[in-house]
Amino acid sequence: MNTLNHPGDAPPHLQLQGITKRYGGVTALDSVDFSCRLGSIHAVLGENGAGKSTLIKIMSGVVTPDEGTLQLNGQFKNFQGPAEANAAGVVCIFQELSLIPDLSVADNICISNPPRKFGFINRREQIRRAESLLARIHCEDVNPRSQVRDLPLSRRQMVEIAKALSRDPSVLILDEATSALTAADVDNVLSLLRKLRDEGLSILTISHRMHEIEAVADMCSVFRNGQHIDTFEQGAHNANDIVQMMIGREISAHFPAKRTFVRNTEALRVDKLSWENALKGVSLTVNTGEIVGLGGLDGQGQKELLLGLFGVLKKLQGHVYINEKQVSIKSPLHAKEAGIDMALIPEDRKTEGLLLPMSIADNLGLASLRQLSQGPFINQQAMDKAVSEGVSRMQIKIGSTKDPVSTLSGGNQQKVVIAKWLITDPKIVLLNDPTRGIDVGTKQEIYRLLRQLAEEGVSVLIYSTDYEELIGCCDRVAVMYDGEIVRELAGDDITEHNIIASSLNLDETAA
Repeated sequence: MNTLNHPGDAPPHLQLQGITKRYGGVTALDSVDFSCRLGSIHAVLGENGAGKSTLIKIMSGVVTPDEGTLQLNGQFKNFQGPAEANAAGVVCIFQELSLIPDLSVADNICISNPPRKFGFINRREQIRRAESLLARIHCEDVNPRSQVRDLPLSRRQMVEIAKALSRDPSVLILDEATSALTAADVDNVLSLLRKLRDEGLSILTISHRMHEIEAVADMCSVFRNGQHIDTFEQGAHNANDIVQMMIGREISAHFPAKRTFVRNTEALRVDKLSWENALKGVSLTVNTGEIVGLGGLDGQGQKELLLGLFGVLKKLQGHVYINEKQVSIKSPLHAKEAGIDMALIPEDRKTEGLLLPMSIADNLGLASLRQLSQGPFINQQAMDKAVSEGVSRMQIKIGSTKDPVSTLSGGNQQKVVIAKWLITDPKIVLLNDPTRGIDVGTKQEIYRLLRQLAEEGVSVLIYSTDYEELIGCCDRVAVMYDGEIVRELAGDDITEHNIIASSLNLDETAA
């Protein structure tokens, strides 16, 4: 272990004392003391809403604390924005990406300090620098000349990491930086973090993936309800102890019990659905009150299947049946109409699920404006009732429904997205990796909700990159490979081994 990984071996490089931050009536951080050292990977753990995001926003100059002090390398700092923090060597990779879609990869990576020649940007040097940084994180498959908008989410996340390293940080902060990555990319990032630690960087990471924390962290700090609960060396507590520290209560069964009987009434049937090169004759059935999972490696057509069913993709080939009647879903507006009654929880809550500057109440009512309106006017009484019921059903932690939804933690934002669609009273719910970047407590709430919806007769089709989630939640799992369903698993056959083998399209007998 690196000699600087132990608490007493070196003075703190970054130190916060007595930090308090309030948002209206909500105290996000309450008199928090925290420090981290060079040559160490420090994991910050806690449920969504525990104060982790506010902590790193203060460190990186995005937010100014109401009380308390920050010292960097023994000097008091009062960052007036992220640019000042970056210049001082504190760089944060936030969960919501900061890339500009219409610029190239190289432009984004070098945007804060592009190489110049005779006063103009040196494009050749910029490309070379971007290639070097991408190679450093084992991402040579990304063309630095490509526009960011053309990259899948996992590659955009890797570009964001390269962009952060271009600023030559002494403190690198990662907020769920691996949540959108493929398994191979995760391994590359974890290896890179170890290398950067050994080069003397101070690395802070927020992650809800305990196996990643166990693989790289030297120190762990647990936060709960805006307070710093404890800091300890990795390995001093097991995962169950840490989770109990995070949630402050006994842990119930991770997944609710599955149904022993599923109705054979067909709610959704897909017959030979094809779209460009992403979907190649997909056939699938979801019964009433059944939870069906979509497995497979990322990018095998799962997201396109959900988008196609919800009317987002055009020129689909094949047939879709709702309650045994053939339908042609032309748009998301059509998908939620009576007779189809479909809802989609999208992949990226920040850009696809919410309007961040708008209030919590406005976001909750967006998907059901027709039901909540009388003629051209909103029925405010009906709106208030729907919003109150949505907040209560999902147990969303808020100060006021008038607050911007951007002030909520990631987990509570995801609850708003789900509640928004439940207000429409859907009969079929599609979910695209709904627990990505969500803490263990909120995950359990979502798992219980999905099972409750199934018990009420709602049909659920969920894509998840988390094998444990597919195993614990789903009555059946359809594994996709190269735009096709290569295997369906049910009952005791839903195992990690079978899901992985099918994801790689291995012959069952060989697996």
